[in-house]
Amino acid sequence: MSDMAIRIGAGDSPEQAAVGPRPRSHRAGTALTAQALVAPAAMLMLIILLGPLAGVLALSFTDYQLGAPSFSWIGLANYREMFADKVFWISLRNTLTYVVIVVPGSVALGLGIALLIQSGSSLRSWYRTIYFLPVMATLIAMAIVWEFMLHPQFGLINGLLRSFGMQGHSWLQDRNTALYSLCAIGIWQAVGFNMVLFLAGLVSIPKPLYDAAEIDGASGAWSRFRLVTWPMLGPVTAFVVVISSIRSFQVFDTVQVLTKGGPSKSSEVLIYTMYTEGFEFFRSGYGAALTVVFLVFVLALTLLKARLNRGVHYA
Repeated sequence: MSDMAIRIGAGDSPEQAAVGPRPRSHRAGTALTAQALVAPAAMLMLIILLGPLAGVLALSFTDYQLGAPSFSWIGLANYREMFADKVFWISLRNTLTYVVIVVPGSVALGLGIALLIQSGSSLRSWYRTIYFLPVMATLIAMAIVWEFMLHPQFGLINGLLRSFGMQGHSWLQDRNTALYSLCAIGIWQAVGFNMVLFLAGLVSIPKPLYDAAEIDGASGAWSRFRLVTWPMLGPVTAFVVVISSIRSFQVFDTVQVLTKGGPSKSSEVLIYTMYTEGFEFFRSGYGAALTVVFLVFVLALTLLKARLNRGVHYA
C-alpha cells in the first residue's frame, strides 16, 4: 500500500495526501485563529456570567455591608448564621411550597388549554393571544390589578362570593391564605407560556400516528391522548416542567408588590429575603450567602433539565 493510501486512510483528504502532511506551524496558526475567534465570546461570558458569580461567592465569606469602607474575611460565619436563622427556613419552605403548587397547576392547565385550542377549528389565533396576554403584560402592573381584585371590601373576588351568599375574605392579609393567593396568581401568569410550548409540541406530532392508532382500535379521545399525544409530548413536558420550576423559584415581583413577605413572614420567599438583607438591612455579605444557596437550587434544576433532555425521547 502506498504512502498516499495510508495517509488517506488516516483521515486526510486526497488533496492533503497528495501534498503531504501539514507543517506544525500551520496547525499552530489554525489553533491560534480558532482561539482568537472564540476569545470575544469567552471574554463576554467571563464578564457577564462567571465574573459576577465569583464576586458573589467571594462576598459570601465576608462581613461586608453596603457602603462600608472596609470588610473582613469571616469564612463560613454567614452560612452558619443562615442555617441557624428561622427566617431562612421559613422563606425556603414558602419557596418550595410555591414551586410545588405552581408548577403542576400551570403545567396541567397549560396542557389542557393547548389541547382545547388545538382541537378547535376556528379562532385559534384569538385564543392563543388571549391566554398569552399575562406573559406579555408587566407582572407588577398585573399584581396591582390582582391587589384590587383581592381587596377585602370592594374586590371582585369577594364581590362574586357575596353574590352567591358567601362571606368575603382578606386573602392577602391572612397568613393562612396569603401564600396560596400568590400561588394562584403565579399559575395564572405561567399558564400562557406553558400553553405556547405545548402547542408547539402538539403541532409537531405527525398526523399518521393518530390514523395508525385509530386503525389499531384507539378511536376515543382519551385513547389517542394516552397512546400517541402524551408519549410524543415527553420532551416538551420535561422542558416545560423544569423551566416552570426555575421561573417559580425566582418569584419576587408579586411578593414585593402585594404582601412584602407578610403577614408574619407567611409569604416571604427566598429572593425576597435576599433583597431585604442586601438592600434594606445592607448586609451584603449575608445576602451573598443567601444568593449562593439560591444559585445551588437553580443549578440543580438546570442540571436536571439537561439530564431529562438526554433521557426523554419520543416513544
